[in-house]
Amino acid sequence: MTRLTLSVAVTALAVLTASCAPVDGAVAPGDSAAAGPERRCFSPEQVRNFRQGGPGQLYVRVIRNDVYELNSSGGCTDLDFAQRVAITADGAGLAGGRICTGDWARITVPGSSASLTTCRARVDRVLTADEVAALPSAHRP
Repeated sequence: MTRLTLSVAVTALAVLTASCAPVDGAVAPGDSAAAGPERRCFSPEQVRNFRQGGPGQLYVRVIRNDVYELNSSGGCTDLDFAQRVAITADGAGLAGGRICTGDWARITVPGSSASLTTCRARVDRVLTADEVAALPSAHRP
């Protein structure tokens, strides 16, 4: 092995080992005292419908009938008139393209003033069935 190859292999091994190391305050898998909500994920191919909520807010319905709330960091114009959108993981390819609660995604909308408008949005949560039913019909995907 050359020195460069050896140093790359050692660095990769160190990173992998460190990623498995426990951290202070970490909760072991299966521990009933697990803090924080469960991360729920979907693939962009699973999106079946979407509707704009408030300004910069998007609700998407996926195959399993889950409804996710996405909130943009600004710049999501033309969402209110969009007939279609493309949702991709921010940094696509890192997790197989899956998008989970707490992740950032890119929303691409065919625009009226430009050919495409792209903005970033955070996947905030999955709505409960009661929350979906309580949405105004114009916002319910």
